[in-house]
Formats: sequence, C-alpha cells, structure tokens
Amino acid sequence: QVQLFESGTGSVQAGDSLRLACEVSGRTAGTWVVGWFRQRSEKEREFVAAESWNTGGQHYADSVKGRSAISKDLSKNTAYLQIDRLTPDDTALYYCAVARTPGIGRLASEYEYWGQGTQVTVSS
Repeated sequence: QVQLFESGTGSVQAGDSLRLACEVSGRTAGTWVVGWFRQRSEKEREFVAAESWNTGGQHYADSVKGRSAISKDLSKNTAYLQIDRLTPDDTALYYCAVARTPGIGRLASEYEYWGQGTQVTVSS
C-alpha cells in the first residue's frame, strides 16, 4: 500500500503562486510516477503534471505549461507542484497520485493511489 498526504496553498490572489507538497509513504519501492490532477467545479478531474521518479521525465498539461514546475525531494519522499501567475481558472481541488507504471500517464484511471486533495482558491 502507498499513502499520500498533500499540503500547501489555500486561498491566494490572482497573479500569486501556489506550491503544493505530496508526501508519499508506505511501499514506495519500484517503478512509479507521481502525478498531479485537479478538479474544478462541475468538471471532470484533469491532468496537471507528472514526473517519473525513476527517469526524471516530466509532462505538463497545456493549461499550466510554461508557468509550472514539479520537483521532488527523495530524502523526504515528497513531490512538489508549483504553479505561477495563477488565475481564477486555477481554482480547484488538487490531488497527487501514484502510478506503478514505467510510462507517464495523463489519465486518472492509470493512477492507483490518491491523496485526499487540497483546495486552492484563486481570487481576482
């Protein structure tokens, strides 16, 4: 089993940045990908970004490309998501997730383990 715990930004102003952390614990050995998703009001969960902790390869959604960065601290088994130049459209419940696959997936169904989600609200 793998457990994920998210923490980070809550309510911010447009133009600010968010930085979320995702601590991964449990059976962390093996090939896996840490992904970030978000669910905006009345919309489906959507891919934001992901990184393979084995290869370092990263993928970003077009909606955040160029203004976001994912990183990790392996000593803490923690992944981070930063998004800059926030707009109200970035308001969502943000989730981190783990997939035990060699490739980086963009579909929520490809991820086995999920955090509880953390709300980010961007005010104009």
